[in-house]
Amino acid sequence: MVSAQNPTVNPGENLVTEGISAIPISLTETVDRYTQFRSAGLASWHPKRREMLIATRFGDVPQVHLVKFPLGSRKQLTFFPERVGGGTFQPTEGKYFVFSKDTGGNEFNQNYRYELATGEIALLTDGKSKNSRGVWSNRGDRMIYTSTRRTGKDNDYYIIDPKNPKSDRLLAQVEGGGWGTLDWSPDDRQLLAQEYVSANESYLWLIDTQSGEKKLVTPKGGKEKVAYYSGAFSKDGKGLYAITDRDFEFSRLAYIDLATLQHTYLTSNIPWNVEDFDLSYDGKHIAFVTNEDGAGVLHLLETATGKEKPLPKLPVGDIYGVNWHRNNQDLGFTLVSARTTADVYSLNILSNKIERWTESETGGLNTENFPEAQLVRWKSFDDKTISGFLYRPPAKFKGKRPVIIDIHGGPESQFRPSFLGRINYYLNELGVAILFPNVRGSSGYGKNFLKLDNGYQREDSVKDIGALLDWIATQPDLDKDRILVTGGSYGGYMSLAVATKYGDRIRASIDIVGISNFVTFLEKTESYRRDLRRVEYGDERDPKMREFLLKISPVNNATSIKKPLFVIHGKNDPRVPLNEAEQIVATVKNNQVPVWYLMAKDEGHGFSKKKNIDYQFYATVMFVKEFLLN
Repeated sequence: MVSAQNPTVNPGENLVTEGISAIPISLTETVDRYTQFRSAGLASWHPKRREMLIATRFGDVPQVHLVKFPLGSRKQLTFFPERVGGGTFQPTEGKYFVFSKDTGGNEFNQNYRYELATGEIALLTDGKSKNSRGVWSNRGDRMIYTSTRRTGKDNDYYIIDPKNPKSDRLLAQVEGGGWGTLDWSPDDRQLLAQEYVSANESYLWLIDTQSGEKKLVTPKGGKEKVAYYSGAFSKDGKGLYAITDRDFEFSRLAYIDLATLQHTYLTSNIPWNVEDFDLSYDGKHIAFVTNEDGAGVLHLLETATGKEKPLPKLPVGDIYGVNWHRNNQDLGFTLVSARTTADVYSLNILSNKIERWTESETGGLNTENFPEAQLVRWKSFDDKTISGFLYRPPAKFKGKRPVIIDIHGGPESQFRPSFLGRINYYLNELGVAILFPNVRGSSGYGKNFLKLDNGYQREDSVKDIGALLDWIATQPDLDKDRILVTGGSYGGYMSLAVATKYGDRIRASIDIVGISNFVTFLEKTESYRRDLRRVEYGDERDPKMREFLLKISPVNNATSIKKPLFVIHGKNDPRVPLNEAEQIVATVKNNQVPVWYLMAKDEGHGFSKKKNIDYQFYATVMFVKEFLLN
């Protein structure tokens, strides 16, 4: 909203602000093109026609659209004030699809049926609990999904015929919030399910789709924790394909014989994580994606021979959502790179022809001139090599450039070279270098690297940023005296921790939905997440661990924060409750340093509505100009 008497931008009615400098209208006009980027992601192929559902944004939030041919018009189907992340077609006729959405970013997703002929929408879940969208049976007459309906924290399994919502029933009870659905057996008698314990530990189960009886497929209690990721039944139902890090530093694609439980590894020749795969409907081909130093690489494997088929070269970027059409020829996927926003493509494996299905808008900017990411490495305090991706501003900016260090969340996530969207403004218009570190605990570098920040090793990842500050000081084109640290979620904790430990070496910090006190975070995060987070951070109920967590929590070291701080949070955040923002803001205010605060009443773990994201961007640009560039 714009003030008529004063040429400044007012926050929307759902935004609460404190301390933020007035935002002139001229700034919004200057940055406008950088707020107009769109992206698209593949949701589901139509089972009979060469058409697809995609998720993209025309208005304030992403919605489901239908695309009938490559580069065809995007016909919007859902119209909600909340984001709809996609949908899945009924898999035999495709006359309707099932989609999910939450309210205000609370992540308590509900499932709905959308009839293509009439546009009629029907609620399929209870309207209150947290539900996954689930997976379809092969016959297309049932879906199995998980829900916290029974206890609020356990992800039980439910089965439903979406054409008859009253058919919904509890199939199997479980304990914990880490259970998920993967695939139905070819005869629809068994469900392949995953029990997720931590980034380093998960198991595969078979669940009888009539009785709900569970059978463990991957054994527990071994010397070393093993992780199993996505999985699918082989065409004959005698085995499973799965991704696992069993007996290997990286995750491999494996075939598991259900009679003997013997594992046959299909990608041992690739020293990188396999992170996504999809089996063709005829069972003859597996498309899979490897994460090679942050770049996604698409592969195609013949199941009969175990040999790879050559594929056409794709742009260097990230590839996800690989999804076969039922014609067994067209493979759909989403691709994003430093110079192209996320868009949907398909590959015909008979002709090796790649077709683009969406061409998302880029605000009229020529993205071909956007900087590419450069892989950089530095030695940390214990001589371990840490890496990250550096985006340098265009050559027109002379002299040492100020630096924004942007730390990812998770903490098991990994920054991948990608389209930076609004962040390109800092590079192209303000001449700021952006550095995205993958500190210890990040995925993509092997399972041992993933464990290096667990429990009592938590602050070692903060020391990785201290070593990065040393490295920046050695770079002739980077300004060690103008550094801002930011991050979201766990990255928000990291930005606060850096502000307490290395505050004399940075200009300012931005905490987005971050943890300020590990004990209050663990006590107040939603119950279905609590035990999963305790595995990563430590159990606050243990007195010794509680003492350690309190000792390293930024709010208890906040007297050391002497540089300007910007805190951003959503009121409905189920992961990191709003209290984490409120307590760090209240504490740092006592330090007599500038503290900016932005809270959205209609958002959760990060902002999703364009009007809110835009205001956050305007305020962040003001913060950067005032405290990093001046």
